[in-house]
Amino acid sequence: MLSAVRPVTVTDTTFPSEVVDSELPVLVFMWADWNSTCKALAPTITALAEDYAERVKVAKLDVDANPRTPALFAVVNVPTLLILDRGQVVSRIVGYRHAPVIRAELDEVLTSATA
Repeated sequence: MLSAVRPVTVTDTTFPSEVVDSELPVLVFMWADWNSTCKALAPTITALAEDYAERVKVAKLDVDANPRTPALFAVVNVPTLLILDRGQVVSRIVGYRHAPVIRAELDEVLTSATA
């Protein structure tokens, strides 16, 4: 039985190698354990990791445990989703969004990456 694809947990230390240097576009879920909106969005992020496996890397970063990276990207609210392609932020989604909205952003990045 194949194991489910899960988001990769990143930290301030691993962010450059896991996200910035990634060959694939990366969806970064910046979250906090105390935030109910983050908890509500978490299953969607896990589903996206499975659905976009091998096309998009999905990562999650706990902003409380790793404050340096959110500060570098001017993240002041959670949840915040960043989509990076070749190390550059190409999309930013702040707050809860339903899966179709996030998928549309990912699909746009994938389309422009192959164009």
